[in-house]
This record gives sequence, structure tokens and C-alpha cells, in this order.
Amino acid sequence: MFSSRLPPFVVLLALGTVSACTSPSLDVAKRPGQAVRSAQIKAPPGAPDGTCWDTEITPALIETITRQEILQPAVIDAAGKITTPAVVRTVTRQDILRPRTETWFQTLCPAQMSPDTVATLQRALSARGHYKTVPTGGLDRQTRAAIRRYQLTLGLDSDQLSLENARKLGLIAVDI
Repeated sequence: MFSSRLPPFVVLLALGTVSACTSPSLDVAKRPGQAVRSAQIKAPPGAPDGTCWDTEITPALIETITRQEILQPAVIDAAGKITTPAVVRTVTRQDILRPRTETWFQTLCPAQMSPDTVATLQRALSARGHYKTVPTGGLDRQTRAAIRRYQLTLGLDSDQLSLENARKLGLIAVDI
């Protein structure tokens, strides 16, 4: 006869399999401080069909100021002794020094990132001192770090190669 009770490890295995099959609705950012964004957003409004995009998110810069305010001053007798201590309150305020920004930039589409293109990218980054290992043609962690280092020199903090910077590296033809 079939038992309706399953061992706990079988139930956990089944739940893990089901959860692995569902698509996540949120893509957690890769850098600390970067916001969570929807995986469904692939391009800014009005972007031409067939183009690929990413965003650079700059977190807000917030300053916290804490100060003490005297509500009632201390009472001091004629001998200079404090008879009643001062009454103070702590006031904390946060000022936004720089608001959060999200900047869209066009990228190479995955179909354009063939192993030959990635190897050429690695050689171009190596020639500029950003990639230190032998070109492999794989878009690995070292390549992404080199892309970020190169683009930081151009004012973009992302490991996704922008179309503009791919053109600067000579990987993509420049539009005239």
C-alpha cells in the first residue's frame, strides 16, 4: 500500500526543484548600494526595437546630522552648583546631498558578443592596461572587471560594455 508520508528530504528536494523552475521577478544588483530592479525592464521608453540597454545606478548620497538642543538651561545656585540639570533633546536630520540617479546606456546585444568579439575585446583592454591574462574569448569575471576598470576611466561604472565604449575600443563600426 502507498504511504502518504514522504521523507522530509524528498519534500525539500521537490520544493527546490519547483522553485528552480520559476523565473525570478527581481534581479538583485551586483554592487553594494545598487537598487533592485525589475528583470522585465530591458530598454528605456522609446528605445528602437532590437537594441540592448543597461543602466548605471548611482545611489543617493545622504548626510545624517545629529545635534543636541537645550530645551531648558541648567539652574545654578549662588555657589555655582547645578541644582537642576539642563533639559536637552537629540535632533537627527538627514539631508540628501546627491539624489539617486538611473542612467540608461546602449550595450552590445548578447548575439554580438561572440567568442571572437570577446577575445578582441580582451586584447583591446589588455593594450590599455586593464586586462592582465591571456585572451580566452570567454566573458568571465576577469573580463567583466577589466570592462569596469576601463569604463570607470570614461565615467561609467558598469561591467556591461556600452556601445559607445565598444566603438572607442574599435570593436564596432562608428556611425557616420
